[in-house]
Amino acid sequence: MKRNVVAWAALAVSTAALVSSRGLTRPMPAAPSIPAESQKAAGTLSEAFVAVAEFVKPSVVQISVQRKRGTGMFRTPGGNRRQPFPSPGPGNELNPRDFEDMLRRFFGPEGQGRPEREQFGPQAQGTGSGFVYDDHGHVLTNNHVVQDAEKITVTFNDGVEASAKVVGTDPEADVAVIQVENSHYRALPRGSSSKLKVGELVMAVGSPFGLSQTVTTGIISATERNDVHINNYESFLQTDAAINPGNSGGPLVDMSGRVVGVNSAIVTGSRGNDGVGFAIPIDLAASIADKLIKDGKVQRARVGILLAPLTPAMARQFGIDAQTKGVLVSEVLPGSPADKAGLKSGDVITEFNNHPVVSMPEFRMSVAACDVGKSYELTYYREGKKRTGSITPAPSEQVVFDQEKESSNVRDSKPEPAKTAINEFGLEVQPLTPELARTLGVPANTEGLVVSSVKEGSPAEAAEIEAGSVITKVIKDRKLQPVKTVKEFQELTGKADEIAVFVQPSQGQGRFVTLSKSTKN
Repeated sequence: MKRNVVAWAALAVSTAALVSSRGLTRPMPAAPSIPAESQKAAGTLSEAFVAVAEFVKPSVVQISVQRKRGTGMFRTPGGNRRQPFPSPGPGNELNPRDFEDMLRRFFGPEGQGRPEREQFGPQAQGTGSGFVYDDHGHVLTNNHVVQDAEKITVTFNDGVEASAKVVGTDPEADVAVIQVENSHYRALPRGSSSKLKVGELVMAVGSPFGLSQTVTTGIISATERNDVHINNYESFLQTDAAINPGNSGGPLVDMSGRVVGVNSAIVTGSRGNDGVGFAIPIDLAASIADKLIKDGKVQRARVGILLAPLTPAMARQFGIDAQTKGVLVSEVLPGSPADKAGLKSGDVITEFNNHPVVSMPEFRMSVAACDVGKSYELTYYREGKKRTGSITPAPSEQVVFDQEKESSNVRDSKPEPAKTAINEFGLEVQPLTPELARTLGVPANTEGLVVSSVKEGSPAEAAEIEAGSVITKVIKDRKLQPVKTVKEFQELTGKADEIAVFVQPSQGQGRFVTLSKSTKN
């Protein structure tokens, strides 16, 4: 009997040792202990998201659109690099597969290429988003959502469908207002986009890929994005809250449920959201919407000046502090509001309507939003001295430069310029004749010098000045001076170690370029 007991004991010990050696009896790690305060904070944040979503949803609508055959339904900047593009409007949001096919056609395998307008059969259908703007049935959305619409149907959160009509559209800022009759749905409260700070939590609401009442969350990634080049007038909010096709026109709201932006565009090189979305600030969208509701259109103002960015080097040339923020007046249209206000080429505008001027797009938008015929205060520098004055903007259609009237067609053949006036900045120039002006596609009354060639390795090449460009002005003695002859150019630049010239390329917008004298032989 004892022998059996010993045998069984030995077998038990051996089995335990074998199991232990194979790791089958290793103790499991204990579940992490989450501090009560962390759980409470997470719960509070989750409850806040739930509350905002529940509050916002009844005011957000899905917009279904039918378009006639042959209407353009999608536009985006082209180019040889990743480009932002508007979240596709109706006709491009049939389903996720259609969207992926579109991306493959438009952008290729690496998200590059030049998109084209697309057509979908005899009648295009698609969905976008919007939100109730006021108590009169007005719904705010994007222009590209309802553009060229033959029929618009709005679907509310409770499933109720209603026909809508277009009240007004503004393609230049991509804003539109439509209206539903006999609406009893609550308007979404309006926040202040100007007070937003980078890092604030936000929620995007809409109908991505036709999926109604979808919410995504994120933060404000950046503000005042005015170099996206989607709209003529833009100052986007950037967010990483997922925005996809179909979200266009839907609201971007803060954690109080107030709308702070209108979801409008995405940047992508893939087939989905890459975490870079853009929304039109509600301050801008609402100001446009109010005008559309009142007048059915937006009348923008202009003052008649061509602008150039102010760089620190440029500021030094004009005898003002290098850190000065503002915009440079490169040209004043005769008879325009700017001309009547006494502005001249070379003036540096630093304040408009008692607000600092920090960039060209911001100043342009501020002027465009002005009331026509109303006087506004202006602060600027001339020859290093601070001045003040007032200016009265006029309707945009009354303030048009010759460059905007002229055809921008340019011949493929390049002129064969004579070699003249080579200098240490690497520029070779010659007088601009009417014949050369026609060949280059610049207005016939343009006065200046044609860049005949650019020396390899020179400051001019580093500044990306190209042959065929036209130099019309030079900054000298804190003044913006026109240059018409080779001799004038040599006199103005010959003894300077650093110069600033206004360069007008054969195509596109002109710019000021600062060049430092080369020390190479």
